[in-house]
Amino acid sequence: MIRPIRIYGDPVLHQRAAEVVEFDQKLKDLVSDMFDTMDKAPGVGLAAPQIGVGLRVFVYSYPDDDGNPRRGVIINPSLSHSPLPRGELDEELESEGCLSFPGERFSLHRGETVVVEGVDLDQKPVRIEADGWFARIFQHEFDHLNGIVYVDKLDFDSRSQAFEAMAKLGWNKPGVSWMPGVDNLED
Repeated sequence: MIRPIRIYGDPVLHQRAAEVVEFDQKLKDLVSDMFDTMDKAPGVGLAAPQIGVGLRVFVYSYPDDDGNPRRGVIINPSLSHSPLPRGELDEELESEGCLSFPGERFSLHRGETVVVEGVDLDQKPVRIEADGWFARIFQHEFDHLNGIVYVDKLDFDSRSQAFEAMAKLGWNKPGVSWMPGVDNLED
């Protein structure tokens, strides 16, 4: 089932998500809905808070360089990343979007490599080492679980532009969302 995606300003996006303690059918249904919603959006990752559920769960779907699928769920993750690059942002290579800030893109430094660990739906350990855009996806989704939307990390000028866009669009308040497949918004 496709669920509405919350937009910046909804309280669930700005608080730390709770650890998953019950691995039951309700969690399986949530993950299934997250995949359906992410695919319809379309996106490469989606965290549970983005659909209004304050749990530490995210899904991802991003092919490797040879086009092989990399798709999964990580529950109760921990993440470590390499140091952030210094210097000027690369407007093309570091441009990022977000399904909870649809239609807008801003550049942000991210670590080039990450190690993410957690469990899957069967509570089996998951450990993934990633680099490049795949690493960026994990950092982005992990931030969502900590109540951080990527625009919260932007430099002053970009953050000002983001807040101007939100003011024009009527965002940055509770209860604003969009429905993939119905509303014509993309990140």
